[in-house]
Amino acid sequence: MTFAFEIAKSDPTGARRGRLTTPHGAIETPFFMPVGTQAAVKGLTQEALEELGAEIILANTYHLYLRPGHEVIRKLGGLHQFMSWPRPIVTDSGGYQVFSLSGLRKITDDGVRFRSHLDGSEHFLTPEKAAEIQLALGSDIAMVLDECIETPAPRDKAEAALSRTVEWARYARAYFLEQARRNGNLPQLQFGIVQGATFADLRRESARRLLDLDFPGYAVGGLAVGEPHEITIAMTAEVTPLLPSDRPRYLMGVGRPEQIADYVALGIDMMDCVLPTRAARHACLYTSEGRVLIKNARYARDQRPIDSNCLCGVCRRYTRAYLRHLFTAGELTASVLATHHNVHFYLDIMRQIREAIEFGNLANFSSEMHARFAAGPA
Repeated sequence: MTFAFEIAKSDPTGARRGRLTTPHGAIETPFFMPVGTQAAVKGLTQEALEELGAEIILANTYHLYLRPGHEVIRKLGGLHQFMSWPRPIVTDSGGYQVFSLSGLRKITDDGVRFRSHLDGSEHFLTPEKAAEIQLALGSDIAMVLDECIETPAPRDKAEAALSRTVEWARYARAYFLEQARRNGNLPQLQFGIVQGATFADLRRESARRLLDLDFPGYAVGGLAVGEPHEITIAMTAEVTPLLPSDRPRYLMGVGRPEQIADYVALGIDMMDCVLPTRAARHACLYTSEGRVLIKNARYARDQRPIDSNCLCGVCRRYTRAYLRHLFTAGELTASVLATHHNVHFYLDIMRQIREAIEFGNLANFSSEMHARFAAGPA
């Protein structure tokens, strides 16, 4: 099976409904990716992910490079075989994790020198090295190394990061195409990443310069890192009209449940976020009526499921009172059950969004989601 991307339906908002085909299977778009940082989605087995209907996951290049090492994974048959996950995988470049190590790294035009957060060992990550690692991992989609900066950022810093990101993309693309020339067609797509902080003209410039490199897909990075949701929307809206309509568009690191349809309406096809799993570990459950903070005393005798409208295995079997008990007792099962529900909730949102696009009804769906979550947690 080869790579293909097709748009089957569009919505008046600009949303797209389609399919992305990879060597490890096809994914209905738009889709949400659970985050499997260290080749595992925290709290869920691969069997559970399959039961939930997850068609694709995101793995973390930085962490897998440091432990167990990309060469180890290559020798063990690649990431799919190593983690026993037969469906598609996206790997990030490792750039975001490296840049978050503010006291342990130094950025140059050639790459990033950093010290491992595990043992203090020194490493040098270049655009070519990030591409090499991801080829060894054997992911279906690999992200180029980009420079992430804090928000808000001064314009001169945003301009410098933009230029460096484009140059790194150029190096990464050249390395990838050279490997393809030597070894034949590679079973991996390489995506470019648009940067530019919160400056609309820089976002447009970044997109235009990356188009020259002819990536088979494009991501919008450096957003949802602290700026208001309205800014994330505005910056994404500047970029998506410039990106090729026949290639997938990926908005990285988003978002809250009520925001997802907003991004899809801008023409975004792919999203990922740690929020459903991280919130679950902190006893925050997402439901069709908004957020539920399950440790609240009001749930101590609540015999209802987490969400009466949810068909996940947790909601079909367990009560709010039981979930609250598990959390207050410090049982590991609490996080497992909460994560199962939250990931189901996110995947089901995407299913409903795809359905809304089919019927040209995404705007109404989005309004309803915002209304449900406007009241805040219960």
